[in-house]
Amino acid sequence: MGWPSTPSELTNEQIRLASLDAPVWTPGPGIRIGGVFVCFERGGIGAGASGDRGWAAAAVREGRRTVISTSTGEAGAAYEPGLLALREGRLLHAAVTSLAIGPDVLLVDATGRDHPRRAGLAFQLGVELGLPTVGVTNRPLVASGPEPGLVRLSRSPLTIGSEVVGYRLRTRKAVRSLCVHAGWRTTPETAVDVVVQALGRFRTPEPLRKARTAARRARAGH
Repeated sequence: MGWPSTPSELTNEQIRLASLDAPVWTPGPGIRIGGVFVCFERGGIGAGASGDRGWAAAAVREGRRTVISTSTGEAGAAYEPGLLALREGRLLHAAVTSLAIGPDVLLVDATGRDHPRRAGLAFQLGVELGLPTVGVTNRPLVASGPEPGLVRLSRSPLTIGSEVVGYRLRTRKAVRSLCVHAGWRTTPETAVDVVVQALGRFRTPEPLRKARTAARRARAGH
């Protein structure tokens, strides 16, 4: 366990993680839904680089209140599709473990089973934290699928071959859909259910939106 530091180490770990067999998590009433997000110093070009300064934030909603934690550190690598964990994994992990109240399930700005080795950052972060996870992104990584209907909460499957790994979900009427990914201990259907529970007035689910805002504010404060 732990975060790999080289592409070959990460690739081997992703293959191992994808083979793990864990019981599927089932959400109950009143679950605490968390979100985690990281942003990097402004002015970066393209994929960035190892050592870029990053600000991560985690947020968890409990009833009407939201608890937030932030952390800062250096990116482990430049961005490369399929190897996002090298760049962001440790930063996201630190933000979540700093929360005063732990979530029951975590929303991550990354893919899960939608990955060349079926273990994207959202999946891996869940294993490391021991938490069910759901990936939420603007676009798929490997999977493909049609756009859903324009009505709010319309969905359409994202597939790799014949395997459904997530859904496109219309979180607001006639607004661009989100990609919702099965992660650690979640099915595509459970992932959508969690995101629907976490929706507020905006396109992005509230815990993830609040984590994104907190991370950007931490960067601006610096």
